[in-house]
Amino acid sequence: MKKLLLTFLCFPFFGYAQKTYIPDDAFEQALINLNLDDIFDDSIYTSAIDTVLILYISNKGVTDLTGIEDFIQLSNLFCSGNQIIDLDLSNNSNLVELNCNDNLLTSLDVRNGNNLGLLYFTAVNNPDLDCIAVNDIAFANANWLKDSGCAFSSNCSTSSSLEVYQVKRKLIKVLDIFGRIVTPKPNMTLLYIYNDGTTEKKIIIN
Repeated sequence: MKKLLLTFLCFPFFGYAQKTYIPDDAFEQALINLNLDDIFDDSIYTSAIDTVLILYISNKGVTDLTGIEDFIQLSNLFCSGNQIIDLDLSNNSNLVELNCNDNLLTSLDVRNGNNLGLLYFTAVNNPDLDCIAVNDIAFANANWLKDSGCAFSSNCSTSSSLEVYQVKRKLIKVLDIFGRIVTPKPNMTLLYIYNDGTTEKKIIIN
């Protein structure tokens, strides 16, 4: 009787570790390659990813980043060159750098409550993306890169002409102080060249 009681009391302490749903096999394989997971089962232990700071998964054939919401400490995300359609980063409030260029995005949500902390953002070469959901439209327009046909809005699903601030002029290129074409990064003095002939000097402080 004592042995049976001991077994019953101990049973609840095993097998209840929280897991995060990872439906995309390419995403899960990338996590396995990073030693964050060890088996294909469409899931990963949340405790293995909730302290990850940097995630580099560019050019991995990923189509779905479901599960990224549990990377709650993530500061740097590089996911360019994939086939991602929807990307929701509203739960990733510690983001400092995001590169999601060259995907198939139709939806991108970065309303994480800390847009001012996202110092480097680029989402170019996503031709089907016409709206990016943000908390701070003015800051996004001043500091982030997107395709010219795309707009920043606080609510893309109900955005109106009064709410969406779409800059009419188009960014042609970004130069450093030596006149070289560069990709914007924090702590660089940069010259933004627009199609209307105007130039803006910007410094993004990290």
